[in-house]
Amino acid sequence: MQENYLAKWLNNELSEEEVVKFKESKEYASYVKLREATDNLVGPDFDMAKAWEDLNKQKVSKEIKVVKLNPFKKYLSIAAAIALIFTATFLYYGSLNEEVSTQYAERAEIVLPDASEVQLNADSQISYSKKNWDNKRNIALNGEAFFKVAKGKRFTVTTENGTVTVLGTQFNVENRKDYFEVACYEGLVSVIYNKKEVKLPAGNSLVVINGEAHALEIPNIKEPSWIRDESNFKSIPLKYVLDEFQRQFNLEVVTQNIDTEQLFTGSFSNTNRDLALQSISTPSQMKYKLEGNKVLFYAETP
Repeated sequence: MQENYLAKWLNNELSEEEVVKFKESKEYASYVKLREATDNLVGPDFDMAKAWEDLNKQKVSKEIKVVKLNPFKKYLSIAAAIALIFTATFLYYGSLNEEVSTQYAERAEIVLPDASEVQLNADSQISYSKKNWDNKRNIALNGEAFFKVAKGKRFTVTTENGTVTVLGTQFNVENRKDYFEVACYEGLVSVIYNKKEVKLPAGNSLVVINGEAHALEIPNIKEPSWIRDESNFKSIPLKYVLDEFQRQFNLEVVTQNIDTEQLFTGSFSNTNRDLALQSISTPSQMKYKLEGNKVLFYAETP
């Protein structure tokens, strides 16, 4: 193969006879793969004006040394540079995390690489490294999710408020603004919060509200109530109840003359909006008015 075939082929300058001869070379298949791999590469944005300005600021008086390359070596250098760019791009995108998220009034079910199962509640997000899962079974969570973990290596859920570590069990984690709850339904869960470790056996939960932690018992069941389309609360400030209602029904919630810090114990349906409104308003002695995509909870003044 002549040494300039590669450059002429890249520029579509080969004659038909040269193309036939080039295809018979042993290097041709490798160059085709390389070209296909790099066709979709996108270079970073380049600010020409800024680059020129920076160049003018960095004037140097050194003599520029020019080194002439053998033409064939030059083309090999170009091919090597393209291969390097392709490899770097492949490694970068291969290391990106998998992400799954839900919107208001939406849920998702995810099966992880080790067959562990995750059910994602409304307005939630998880991310994990699918490629490196065997070495690092770690999930970052923002929102609420129920986990059924397959037996095996250490499994960790990381949130802004705390870290949960288990070995094959079932548990629920909710991580919202000023609210953090971990409930264990099977096995044993280790929770690290505020640099302290708390071990939760099945039937127990840790609730942290505004930085105050409380250990609570939970019903002897195998899964959280929201899996069965119901939201349950026990002595929880009303504002968190209203936040959950908003997530489940994709409605904007507004309050008037309501103490949202008052504690609420009860439940509401995640599928029946009218029943949910009554279940929240009646025990809290509130009225409500539904207009379009907005609901107003208010208290009548004497």
